Amino acid sequence: MSEAKPLVVVTRKLPAAIEAELKERFGAELNATDTPMDATAMKAAVARADILIPTVTDRLPAEIIAAAGAQLKLIANFGVGFNHIDIKAAASRGIAVTNTPGVLTDATADIAMTLMLMVTRRAPEGERIILENRFTGWCPTWLMGVGLRGRKLGIVGMGRIGEAMAERCRAFGMEIHYHNRKPVAAEMESKLAATYWPDLDVMLPAMDIVSINCPYTPDTYHLFSAERIARLKPTAYLINTARGEIVDEAALADALASGQLAGAGLDVFEREPKVEPKLLTLNNVALLPHLGSSTIEARTGMGKKVIANIAAYLEGSPLPDAVTPR
Repeated sequence: MSEAKPLVVVTRKLPAAIEAELKERFGAELNATDTPMDATAMKAAVARADILIPTVTDRLPAEIIAAAGAQLKLIANFGVGFNHIDIKAAASRGIAVTNTPGVLTDATADIAMTLMLMVTRRAPEGERIILENRFTGWCPTWLMGVGLRGRKLGIVGMGRIGEAMAERCRAFGMEIHYHNRKPVAAEMESKLAATYWPDLDVMLPAMDIVSINCPYTPDTYHLFSAERIARLKPTAYLINTARGEIVDEAALADALASGQLAGAGLDVFEREPKVEPKLLTLNNVALLPHLGSSTIEARTGMGKKVIANIAAYLEGSPLPDAVTPR
């Protein structure tokens, strides 16, 4: 690396304070228009960058990684998920990859709770009635939803966000159940009064609400297939704030439309930003445009993580948030 500031290419517009620090410390090339890069633009970016800062909406498959110049040695991802980056291809080129875990836990758990409350209390349907000027006054039996107290919550993926979700739901008086690759620490399980289910298919039929909080990997693609969705009770609700590809969106829409499932709350979509058209016509689904980490605190914290990873790389120190190939 020369004594000059490294060329840091940022693929999307980031919070102003983060962009200012990136510009001052690293000579960053910013994306003022926030126009997403297509494959051609991304190849050009990796060809000239010393360090690349992509986001979860960018795609860096092996073909893009192959176009990287020899000087590119760090991809500092702005986001926790990294399934959009071919980690093995990057490693084969000697390119390190980092992410930003930990700082968006509360924001994502809050959005999951928002979706849960919206769909169980039929808020999207009620808002639609107001906006369409169809509200004629209070009625004792109109738009009755369900309460959360005493309901069984099944968390799929008991990492940081799953644990934060459990804490929130405990405050609402819910029973906490979870499926994970292995049980969490005994202290945490006791604190959350959580019950571990080693078999997801056994857990699902017993749950009133299921919250998806696991990472997206090849193993979790369509984890919630039509067959698995059918294991849920007709009175159950499904919440997804993880990754859209974990759920077979068409199968979910069919289950919601047929009454096989009571409702769903989605912040992520299988072919984002496209949404399964059938979902848009249903009253028993709450849809948000990937707002999971969208707080000032979380997005600024993510930017600080990116900067810390870049600084560590330039200092020759261990990367705080290195991602290794699976």
